[in-house]
Amino acid sequence: MAFNHLPAGAHDALGPLSRTPVTHSVPMANTHRPGRPTAPADPRPTPDTVLDRLARGPTRAARITHTEHLPPRVGRHAVWPDRIRTDVVAAITAAGIEHPWEHQTAAAEHALDGVSVVVATGTASGKSLAYLAPVLSALADGAEAPNGRGATALYLAPTKALAADQRRAVRELAAPLGNAVRPAVYDGDTPFEEREWVRQYANYVLTNPDMLHRGILPAHPRWASFLRALRYVVIDECHTYRGVFGSHVAQVLRRLRRLCARYGSEPVFLLASATASDPAAGASRLTGVRVIEITDDASPRGEVVFALWEPPLLTELRGEKGAPVRRTATAETADLLTDLVVQGVRTVAFVRSRRGAELISVIAQERLASVDRSLVRRVAAYRGGYLPEERRALERALHSGELLGLAATTALELGVDVSGLDAVLITGYPGTRASLWQQAGRAGRSGQGALAVLIARDDPLDTYLVHHPEALFRQPVEATVLDPDNPYVLAPHLCAAAAELPLTEADLELFGPATRELVPQLEAAKLLRRRATAWHWTRRERACDLTDIRGGGGRPVQIVEASTGRLLGTVDESAAHTAVHEGAVHLHQGRTYLVKQLDLEDSAALVERADPPYSTTARDVTSISVLETDTEIPWGPARLCYGSVEVTNQVVSYLRRKLITGEVLGEAKLDLPPRTLRTRAVWWTVTEDQLDEARINPEILGGALHAAEHASIGLLPLFATCDRWDIGGVSVPLHPDTLLPTVFVYDGHPGGAGFAERAFHTARAWLTATRDAIAACECEAGCPSCIQSPKCGNGNDPLHKRGAVRLLTRLLAEAPPDTTPTPPAPPTP
Repeated sequence: MAFNHLPAGAHDALGPLSRTPVTHSVPMANTHRPGRPTAPADPRPTPDTVLDRLARGPTRAARITHTEHLPPRVGRHAVWPDRIRTDVVAAITAAGIEHPWEHQTAAAEHALDGVSVVVATGTASGKSLAYLAPVLSALADGAEAPNGRGATALYLAPTKALAADQRRAVRELAAPLGNAVRPAVYDGDTPFEEREWVRQYANYVLTNPDMLHRGILPAHPRWASFLRALRYVVIDECHTYRGVFGSHVAQVLRRLRRLCARYGSEPVFLLASATASDPAAGASRLTGVRVIEITDDASPRGEVVFALWEPPLLTELRGEKGAPVRRTATAETADLLTDLVVQGVRTVAFVRSRRGAELISVIAQERLASVDRSLVRRVAAYRGGYLPEERRALERALHSGELLGLAATTALELGVDVSGLDAVLITGYPGTRASLWQQAGRAGRSGQGALAVLIARDDPLDTYLVHHPEALFRQPVEATVLDPDNPYVLAPHLCAAAAELPLTEADLELFGPATRELVPQLEAAKLLRRRATAWHWTRRERACDLTDIRGGGGRPVQIVEASTGRLLGTVDESAAHTAVHEGAVHLHQGRTYLVKQLDLEDSAALVERADPPYSTTARDVTSISVLETDTEIPWGPARLCYGSVEVTNQVVSYLRRKLITGEVLGEAKLDLPPRTLRTRAVWWTVTEDQLDEARINPEILGGALHAAEHASIGLLPLFATCDRWDIGGVSVPLHPDTLLPTVFVYDGHPGGAGFAERAFHTARAWLTATRDAIAACECEAGCPSCIQSPKCGNGNDPLHKRGAVRLLTRLLAEAPPDTTPTPPAPPTP
């Protein structure tokens, strides 16, 4: 029997770019600019005071496991390079920014020299201005050209909200330059009547990789004048381009470079990133060009108080197999958000799921109604899947201060400039330290002190982190993991490139070493045809439609209200089986719906209004087979392997869980077709002798392997830029391909995403942390904080906590050192 665990399908606008450094603990919104009168002290409390109020009472105080105080930092000024136009410098000064920081001038110097550069500094450190100064200077120079369009620039953001916010910031900054800078957003929300103007007249086009892939590159003849004059390509929040999505974006950028060369331009790439390990290597892999990194953050920072918060155990409830149940992070966050809004503390609560964002806002609104009904309208939810007009209205309300509290998915992590926030609540570890600091940095963006609180979910990784704060505050952030050579990623982009311009031998080098192997396969599949010296796209349909660069693949499933036919939103096809199966609870704008039918052929889920007292969680079964072993290393008699696997998965049922407590109310069967996935995996085997030495008999073997698998999946995000929903696992007491007890952990994306490879190279540290997390948990026989998984296809049965600890201890006894060196710690976020 196999036990399985399946994956699910900040920017700084202009920001506080030049403020007086804070040198002591200050009120939470008290800042001033150089050369201006100091404003009266704001009476709002300090971050420590706000935290003390949240922790009032003996039970609440015990929930704070650690408080980290990050001291204020003094800024270091510089002067703009002489090559930046004087009117651009004057416009920046008029915006209240009298002097740049050292890292901004260093980035501008590289850009002016024609060298691609990545600025990887903290949130609100002024990365935007670092690239805007040289870009605006080039655009203004081009506006004075006697003939032609003049220089152009392209801005890429991972979200529409970020591009829209950046346009507002650029318009404000460049207003003194008149018509020299003409910014325009070009994305799926741009009206068709405006698109022709953007193509012909805008010289600073703000878009996203999706629109570049589907709308700009396939129509490159209509963009010829823009591409011919393209001087700079700005890639904002480039650390978000990781895994399969990052691999797709890397190939989209290679297609862009190819077309630019066709039109005679060679743009410089200017990248902005949150603090990351080895950002130059990641940026170079993303763009395919040599990139210089700037990581020394010279901006000032106010005091940051960062608390780790663990919800209490609910002694009156028992979960699966009688395990103790901890209060949900969602309910705990809703309580804290309510308290902060009552105090008048402007707060964003980040949550990983769309449903979680809706739940937190609904619960907070209900509780605020009993305190002060006028506060109910000042709390809302923000997530992907909303219609464009809904997103824009929420962004405006948050920006203006009309909203005091917002429960948001990561769609807002990189969304709008929300200067003036006092606190951030982070509902569960967001998957990487880079994202954690990015979310925490959303507060205090006007230079004031800030409070950040990480609320742990009932999850092995979250529990480990709140009791091992050194893993957050004393460790470097992760390197960005992406694999542009993944054949499932590369193949459709080769087809798209051939449709744009026939592929030549010279192009094969541009797209990477795997290209020469793939082109004959695409010829055999009759997708490409060689004529003379080039390969041509053979089909009538658009080649760019072969792939969804967000990694989901397939046609999005539309969520439709059955009684009215109204479109509520969409969900990725890859997530439809788990998110909108028949009987699933779906939340939208605070309203609850039940899915009555999932039509896979028409890609539609029909829902109707309902108010069930439960949420739903899908369950599945998985099998795995080894296709090819690429690398194998001995751990004594054990083996650690990495290679290609085929995973077959089927969603078979769903659980109904009581709201707030998470108590299981029942299970219902489903009849959905199986899915097959070819991907990359890491796996390890143990021998009979090792099992005997670890005192693992046949009765507990399955439970020990299963528990180790669950916990290792939960801890892998500490070592790779993934979260547990990006990866899956299977454990088998006797696997037919290895003929030994085996645990697999695999990437949840076709062809792999680089996470399993990272796990292979850091296996000793990864599995050591896994063992320590299981051993340190206070439960007796296993719980969601150590070895139980909320999405286990086998209902968390069997599991054996002590057996897993003994098994991992024996496995690690002869493990060689990891093959990936630990990068140096970055500057303090």
